[in-house]
Amino acid sequence: MTNDSTKPLLMGAVAYAPKVVTIWEGFKAYFQAQGLPFDYVLYSNYERQVEAQFEGAIQLAWNSPLAWARAHRMAAARGLQVAAVAMRDTDRDLQSLIVVREGSDIHNLQDLRGRRLGLGAIDSPQATLIPLQHLREQGLVSGRDFEVRRFDVLGGKHGDHIGGEREAAMALLAGEVDACCMIDANHLGFSADGSLPANSTRVLARTEPYDHCNFTTSPGAPQAQIERFCQLLLAMRWDDPAVRPLLELEGLRKWLPGRTSGYAQLERAVDEQNFYSPHGHILPADYRY
Repeated sequence: MTNDSTKPLLMGAVAYAPKVVTIWEGFKAYFQAQGLPFDYVLYSNYERQVEAQFEGAIQLAWNSPLAWARAHRMAAARGLQVAAVAMRDTDRDLQSLIVVREGSDIHNLQDLRGRRLGLGAIDSPQATLIPLQHLREQGLVSGRDFEVRRFDVLGGKHGDHIGGEREAAMALLAGEVDACCMIDANHLGFSADGSLPANSTRVLARTEPYDHCNFTTSPGAPQAQIERFCQLLLAMRWDDPAVRPLLELEGLRKWLPGRTSGYAQLERAVDEQNFYSPHGHILPADYRY
């Protein structure tokens, strides 16, 4: 990769919703105004975006936690390095929930035996991979101890599109599943917007805390530009009227340095559920993206 500092630092992002264009156009203008040449490329899915990182097409990627797991595996297998350099304050210490209907006779995880569990998309860390891993570590394995019904909405988006979680929640209310999985923020959101009426559900279990998205450098990324990008990012302040609309759109109050300690649970899920190989190859035959 070139280290020509006059060329824009090129970042990849996944177009999971129309607001993505507004978000990154705003960040592009901000970085350029601060003297950092910057541009972005939108991808339809995270799998293609991660592959682009190893083809030299982009120097940086706004990656899902699952995309980070794949990039890290691909780099290690090739003797290369990638780094998680920044993340949102809202990306840290999240939890997924297993939710049942209020009044359900399911009172603990063992009561899920013989029942049907609603999941998000096949590639959703928060509504499929991590909850299934939590259950596995409690001695409950899908297909053996309980059935699953997966709501595959927009594969390749790694659960960024919450449609699968919403459909699972609606199936729970309709009695089509006995429990369903979702991230804690979406449970609150569905309750706030009326999708889940007040007092209609009960939280059965919470997973261990985990982290979500991060900015992942590509192998050979220009260090000086990456450092400047991080400096500008971490200097953004909520009380700056020029910056706050961008932070609100991207769902944070403050940018933080990246960390990888919050991905251990997902890494176990990826291995146990055979999602990626140690080399980063995609394993599920029914994964469409």
